[in-house]
Amino acid sequence: MIKTDILIIGAGPTGLFTVFEAGLLKLKCHLIDALPQPGGQCTEIYPKKPIYDIPAFPEILAGDLVDNLMEQIKPFQPGFTLGERAETIEKQEDGSFIVTTNKGTKHQAPVVAIAGGLGSFEPRKPPILNIDEYEEKGVAYMIRDPEVYRDKKVVIAGGGDSALDWSIFLANVASSVTLVHRRNEFRGALDSVEKVQALKDAGVIELVTPAEVKDIKGDGRVTAVIIKKEDEEIELSCDHFIPLFGLAPKLGPIADWGLEIEKNAIKVDNTLDYQTNIPGVYAIGDVNTYPGKLKLILCGFHEATLMCQSAYQRIFPDKRYVMKYTTVGGVQGFDGTKKEAPKAVVKSIN
Repeated sequence: MIKTDILIIGAGPTGLFTVFEAGLLKLKCHLIDALPQPGGQCTEIYPKKPIYDIPAFPEILAGDLVDNLMEQIKPFQPGFTLGERAETIEKQEDGSFIVTTNKGTKHQAPVVAIAGGLGSFEPRKPPILNIDEYEEKGVAYMIRDPEVYRDKKVVIAGGGDSALDWSIFLANVASSVTLVHRRNEFRGALDSVEKVQALKDAGVIELVTPAEVKDIKGDGRVTAVIIKKEDEEIELSCDHFIPLFGLAPKLGPIADWGLEIEKNAIKVDNTLDYQTNIPGVYAIGDVNTYPGKLKLILCGFHEATLMCQSAYQRIFPDKRYVMKYTTVGGVQGFDGTKKEAPKAVVKSIN
C-alpha cells in the first residue's frame, strides 16, 4: 500500500504543478499515470510543440515545460506509479480513499486530485476513405518531432490552435506548408490567426479556405492530396498530410467512480476549491468543467493552487496555515535542502 497526503491522477503539467503547491504546504504527493513517463500529452504527443501562454515564457517547447516542472518539484520528492491506469476508488471509514490501478497497485490518501487532462484519447480523423492506408506513411494526426518534416512539402488541415501553431512553426522547417480549412474563420487564438495571415501575405505559406481535403494519392506513401474548394478540385503534391482536428477524449474507468459528469468532463465547484460531488475528491485542469471553464495549462495551474489550500484544511482541520511568498521564505524540500530567495528580492519586499 502506497500512502501519501494527496494522490494525483495524471502526471501532466497540472498534476506536476500540484506537487509544487502541495510541497509549499508540506504535503506529500504521489502521482499515477497510464503513460510510461511524466508530462502527459506534452511529452507523449507534442514535446516539440511551442506553447505561447505560459507566464514569463514568450515561447517554450512542451517538452521543456515538463522538464522545468520536474526540476521545480524535485525538492518535494514526489512518488510516481507510471504505466498503470487508475481503475477503482474506494472510500474508507476514516474518510480516506484507496485507489487501485489496473495492475493491482494500491494507493491510500485522504485527498484525491484528478488531473487527467483529456483522459485517454484518440485523434479525430477526417472522413477520407483511404486515410488508414497512409497512416505512418505520410499521414499523421499529431507531430512529435518537427525534424521529420525538414525540407518536405506539408499539408495541414484544421482551424484550431494546433493547426495554426504548427503551420507557423513548420514554416521555418518544411520546404512548403499549406494550411487547409473548411471555413474562412479560425477557432484559434487571434494572435496565431494574424501570424498565419502575415505568413500567407509574405508568400511563406499557402492558405486554402474554405476548402477540405477529400482524398489522398500515393504509391505506398503520400504523394498528393485532393482539395475540394467550392466546385473545384485541386491536386496538390505533398510529402505529408497532417489533419489536426483535435482529440476525442474518454474518461475511462474514472467515469464509473460516481462523479458528476457533463460532456465527458467532471463537474466541480469553482466558487472555492474545484471539489467534485464526492468530498475529498477534486478535479483540476482539462478534465474538469464549470461555468466559464477555459482549457488552458495556465488555468490548470491556478486550479491546482486553490485545490491544495482546500486539501490542507481537509487534512488538518484544526490547523491554520499562513501563506508566505516564496520570494521571502524560499522553497524548502522534504530532504531539508532549501533554495533561498535572492537577497535583493527579500530586501525590496521588506
